[in-house]
Amino acid sequence: MKKAILATKLGMTQVFGENGELIPVTVLEAGPCVVTQVKTVENDGYEAVQVGFGDAKVKAVNKDAAGHKKAYRRHAVNKPEKGHFDKAGVAPKKYVREFRFENASEYQLAQEIKADIFEAGDKVDATAISKGKGFQGAIKRLGQHRGPMAHGSKFHRHQGSNGSCSTPSRVFKGKGMPGQMGHVKVTIQNLEIVRADAENNILLVKGAVPGPKKSLVTIKESVKASK
Repeated sequence: MKKAILATKLGMTQVFGENGELIPVTVLEAGPCVVTQVKTVENDGYEAVQVGFGDAKVKAVNKDAAGHKKAYRRHAVNKPEKGHFDKAGVAPKKYVREFRFENASEYQLAQEIKADIFEAGDKVDATAISKGKGFQGAIKRLGQHRGPMAHGSKFHRHQGSNGSCSTPSRVFKGKGMPGQMGHVKVTIQNLEIVRADAENNILLVKGAVPGPKKSLVTIKESVKASK
């Protein structure tokens, strides 16, 4: 892997291509990311680059009138984390991720990684946590068929048979059932960069990217780029 960046999903819109084609795109605020640590084979056993994205505050312990500790501020770093950022010479960051770049040894502490590492036409993989749907039935969760909708039917949006009673007298493992839907890590491969605006740190990616608005998205160069 040679290129990667952390981004925030801003939403979707549409743009026109050079030939007048209407292209649906996802707008991402990509970077700037800063290098917080460079891992080497001598110290860590492998080469990698740790980057931070998004400003965070230093964690402060608030106390009430009785002297009891109250909740910490959200998206704040504690003292050990602050020391890690101070050692790199960067401000505290909300998100920290690690990338195994092929040229990891060429990066320096506090070096910025901006959206200009990508350009229009590049193929990328987008990874994020998908939208959570809560507990859903088998029809919505797995796309199973419904039963008859007539008044006499007592089987409308139920899952259906889970197996016969005598043989095998059990439900097979892996049987599609109702349950928690969404809020899992999803990777969409071979997405195309339509436009890269380095000045405003904006990437336009063709198609949909997993996750709700304001969620963290990891953009990497595609591992299975199609020609």
